[in-house]
Amino acid sequence: MLANKSRLLAKLMLKFFNVETSIQHAERIPLDNRVIVISNHRSFLDAALLLEAMPYSLRIACHHYMGQTLGLKQITSLLNCFPLGSKNQGQEQLFRTAQQLSDNHQWIGLFPEGALPMVEPPSCNQVGNFQRGFAHLAYRLQADNVTILPIAIASLAETKYDTFPIKWLTKLDSSETIFQREGLHPVILYHHVKLLIGNPQHLTLEQKQKYQGKQAKKLVNNLTHYCQQQIAELLREGYAKKGGSLIKKSITN
Repeated sequence: MLANKSRLLAKLMLKFFNVETSIQHAERIPLDNRVIVISNHRSFLDAALLLEAMPYSLRIACHHYMGQTLGLKQITSLLNCFPLGSKNQGQEQLFRTAQQLSDNHQWIGLFPEGALPMVEPPSCNQVGNFQRGFAHLAYRLQADNVTILPIAIASLAETKYDTFPIKWLTKLDSSETIFQREGLHPVILYHHVKLLIGNPQHLTLEQKQKYQGKQAKKLVNNLTHYCQQQIAELLREGYAKKGGSLIKKSITN
């Protein structure tokens, strides 16, 4: 029931902001219960896009401060997202929460670029460096089979607004170093978006059992590289047929 409500809210958000969406390669979406969705991240609308597009209950991880801030906390809850732990809690809280969600047959959504693209967004046809936490999670989930599904969010038309000083966010999370910078916080509003579904990567129990010692680092690096390259290739595909993206910029002070 909660998943249906969050998907409805996501649909209403996209309709309110008049976002035109389309999906390519939808046939690649798996039917498995144990799925981790991986995507690039540039806009506050990214979670709504994924929630509206996925056919199963999807719980997307968000920044720690969003679960502590009045207003944002309520929106996060309504969208069925879950806040990550603070930095001093490390990844263990993510692993525990993800295990509970997976046991309840809920999909897990993660943005491996972290929060950096939200304050320093890359070009719409580029993807930033991936953090490796999602890959560790994929191997550590207690399940015989886990599927990682890379998805590219390709913005074909958007408006970029400069809003409030980024440093204001340190009042919400003083430990986050990317908030300790000059300049105004950019907010990207999509107008036309294409979601491109990548080739799923399936981890069997046999593969997961190799996650130990020095081999674990190699496996995690390979999975991280695979997902980052998949999304980069999907973005190139998305813009190749468009002949480039149409970007509108509006700056407000």
